[in-house]
Amino acid sequence: MTGVKEFLWPVRVYYEDTDSGGVVYYANYLKFMERARTEWLRQLGFEQDELREKEGVLFAVRRAGVDFRSPARFNDALQVSVQLISRGKASLVFRQDVRLAVDGRVLCHGEIKIACLDAASFRPVPIPQALFSVIHDDV
Repeated sequence: MTGVKEFLWPVRVYYEDTDSGGVVYYANYLKFMERARTEWLRQLGFEQDELREKEGVLFAVRRAGVDFRSPARFNDALQVSVQLISRGKASLVFRQDVRLAVDGRVLCHGEIKIACLDAASFRPVPIPQALFSVIHDDV
């Protein structure tokens, strides 16, 4: 999508991230993407624990579509991208890629839909206005 800002977060593959074959275990790509989205929020000035305490909201993955293209291995330096591609009143959709830092080759591609939920009831609620207004121009 044109004009969408891309946030990049560096990740190093540790031994604990790999399986018996010496490659990153598939579920860990989702962890890398989660960390990058948390850092994306942080660089916008929002901490998830503060959003829960002050606004009474939390974010949960509603849908994850992931395409694994090539394996990452122990000690690889990676970059995880975050691009907000659409937003609704109570949801955000991100395009995320996990790339090798050395050459930018995409190892894993994901499209992740996040729901904004009431922290007590886990029912959908609108994204807090302060955050919504900051991301308004990103899509």
